[in-house]
Amino acid sequence: QVQLVESGGGVVQPGGSLKRSCQASGFTLDDYAMRWYRQAPQKVRELVAAIGRTGGTTKYIDSVKGRFTISRDNDKNTATRQLNSLQSEDAAVYYCNAGPTIWGTAPFDSWGQGAQVTVSS
Repeated sequence: QVQLVESGGGVVQPGGSLKRSCQASGFTLDDYAMRWYRQAPQKVRELVAAIGRTGGTTKYIDSVKGRFTISRDNDKNTATRQLNSLQSEDAAVYYCNAGPTIWGTAPFDSWGQGAQVTVSS
């Protein structure tokens, strides 16, 4: 059974940083790309960052490039997101998931509980 458990969210001021992780189980992590999604209130969930199976390839949407970093540790079955220079538009519930390719394919049907990120002064 696929399980994806995100570590807790947080409240940060604009310009602040957060580092959070995702613990995966129920599948062989290094068979899949890992991805971070987010969903802001009244918006569709969007894919924001992804990392290939070995960690050698990453991809980000334009609005987070240079500010977000995704990494993974296959030995520990974890993926990590480092969010820097957070802005109000980054406020959302963040989810991790996995897919057969880094982008463009459906993720697992199973979603974790997500982690709320609030950006507020």
